[in-house]
Amino acid sequence: MHYVEAKGILSAKNGMNIYRGCSHGCIYCDSRSSCYQMEHEFEDIAVKQNAVDLLAAALKRKRKKCMIGTGAMTDPYIPLELETGYLRQSLELIEEQGFGFTVLTKSDRVLRDLDLLQKINAKTKCVVQMTLTTYEEELCRKLEPNVSTTKARFEVLKQLRDAGIPTVVWLCPILPFINDTQANISGLLDYCIEAKVYGIICFGMGVTLRDGNREYFYRQLDKSFPGLKEKYIRTYGRQYILSSPEQHNLMQLFKQKCRQHGIVHDNRQLFAYLSEFVSKQPDPQLSLF
Repeated sequence: MHYVEAKGILSAKNGMNIYRGCSHGCIYCDSRSSCYQMEHEFEDIAVKQNAVDLLAAALKRKRKKCMIGTGAMTDPYIPLELETGYLRQSLELIEEQGFGFTVLTKSDRVLRDLDLLQKINAKTKCVVQMTLTTYEEELCRKLEPNVSTTKARFEVLKQLRDAGIPTVVWLCPILPFINDTQANISGLLDYCIEAKVYGIICFGMGVTLRDGNREYFYRQLDKSFPGLKEKYIRTYGRQYILSSPEQHNLMQLFKQKCRQHGIVHDNRQLFAYLSEFVSKQPDPQLSLF
């Protein structure tokens, strides 16, 4: 890892990334794509050493409270966070200033900050988003080798449920010829049902590949699934969107189970929910009456 000075921390949509690069080793990671113009090795994580100061200044400038998000490009709960504590310091600021918060992660390290997540959720809204891809544990370790297994993430979802923290699951990617099976999707959905997740984001059954992450993905296929790279090339060439041959049946299963158990699964509705700021504090003017 190495430290960098950042010029800003919040995007136009109030997302932030304290780290650039990742050590989780997920074989399909889109953040490796060349279009993001990362000028260092992906595992040589860039740490924005002034991130907390930048966030403090940005929050003070906000005229209206809003949701602050993180995790879109780099999982903020990589092991390095346990050394720097930058995310926890950021959460303390967000809680103190009365902003909402949402995080996308695959790590059970999110439970380290459960106390702050609950404090934020008591004032406004805090939503933990968790990616689930693979029900079978041994396969999960091949696809996502350096991060909490799916079973561990399921346990996190249940603890968040019990703590009153709403959760949203990202059901992606579903890799053609690897985890695009009814058994896999059913198992993951059963986890979601038991954990009482608020919603599930799904863009279809498949994966996206572009320059940078495609080459890394194929190298990992050669290591763990010999011969499968050639099948991908024959089937998809250099397509960006690689839809599973089982797309239709798996999406039917997905929608049916979500409807049956009252799980929100409309992506637009879920993104609106994640960005909507809600105050749970009493209106001081109303309290006069």
